[in-house]
Amino acid sequence: MLLLQLDATGTDPLIALGVLVLSVLSVALSLTIAVVLVRGYRRGPSHRGMLWLAVGLIFLITIPELLRVGLPTATDIGAVGRSILVSGCELFGLGTILWIVCGGGIR
Repeated sequence: MLLLQLDATGTDPLIALGVLVLSVLSVALSLTIAVVLVRGYRRGPSHRGMLWLAVGLIFLITIPELLRVGLPTATDIGAVGRSILVSGCELFGLGTILWIVCGGGIR
């Protein structure tokens, strides 16, 4: 039997595992929605806004979640640098979605 060993700094390991599970779930759901949007885009050239919505969604949810987990794990970037990168991705995603909703990408 293989036992999963968890070591969390500053919190209970079960809370850390719960946060990780929720993060994986949000990435999976956002990618699922992005795939549905890309399929809608591929149905015809008049649905270009769906492609931009998928891009905005990925920059709003998927990339920031991956940065929150991946940067401290794989790099030596501090909390401030990580926060700037995550916030920049989220703002780009929100801006892209706002641009589409306001009619910027529809022709």
